[in-house]
Amino acid sequence: MDIRTATITEYPMVRDFYHELIEEMQDSEFDIGWKKDIYPSPEFLKDSITEGNLFIGTEENRIVAAMVLDHQCNDGYQEFDWPTKAANTEVTVIHALGVHSKSKGKGYAKQMVHEAFAVAKRNHQKVIRLDVINGNMPAERLYTSLGFHYMHTLKMFYEDTGWTYY
Repeated sequence: MDIRTATITEYPMVRDFYHELIEEMQDSEFDIGWKKDIYPSPEFLKDSITEGNLFIGTEENRIVAAMVLDHQCNDGYQEFDWPTKAANTEVTVIHALGVHSKSKGKGYAKQMVHEAFAVAKRNHQKVIRLDVINGNMPAERLYTSLGFHYMHTLKMFYEDTGWTYY
């Protein structure tokens, strides 16, 4: 898998990737609650691409994985006393990491997170943070296997899921 930043001309492919991912996960055991054009929204995807924050993993000219890396976090992040103190500009936040179901089991999610590590290091970031919807065991296992630590469960509001525990 080749990982790189997406270009604005690839927006339709990126949107289609997320729509397929949402359809695949809907009503599954680990449905993450994303909704087409709500999360990730077209504006979020376009802005992330324009800002160079949307990364895609491609295989044979098709998107098999995607994620956004930026400094934006939900208000709930501010309620938590993080062990590593850092300004928002010193924190990379992983958003909307997904792997197409036909590519699951190939280690692509792990490769995407390793790319997040590399990007954060190049940008002299102090820490990487993320949230996982409560009960998304595959994501929790992935992140803990890569060195992330469970910190706390917070009730946070997102447009796609409403008030949910993360």
